[in-house]
Amino acid sequence: MQDLNSLKIENLQKWFNEESRIWIPPAKEIEGGGRILALFRAIFRKYENIEWKASEIFDLGNNRFFYETVSLGNLKGKGEYSNHICTVVSFTENGKIKFLSDYFKDTCMF
Repeated sequence: MQDLNSLKIENLQKWFNEESRIWIPPAKEIEGGGRILALFRAIFRKYENIEWKASEIFDLGNNRFFYETVSLGNLKGKGEYSNHICTVVSFTENGKIKFLSDYFKDTCMF
């Protein structure tokens, strides 16, 4: 979360490799570190500021976790933004993100 909240792509690079997959609606599932970082660049450009706060983290076993998160910020030209997110994430044995998928409570902004 700390690396994500820095809003710096270079801080996210260490989490992904070419086998990493991510699905953050409304975008389609994508694979590969370069493509994932490009998605985060696009996401970051949509906001004047944004911050994610994990409220609960549940260990599902086998390097899989379920996060309950709140995101708060300001969309460029659209005002305040707030959403509740559930995330399923699995990691490789060496700590890279293998798969990450987000589920949003409020989808009207998409």
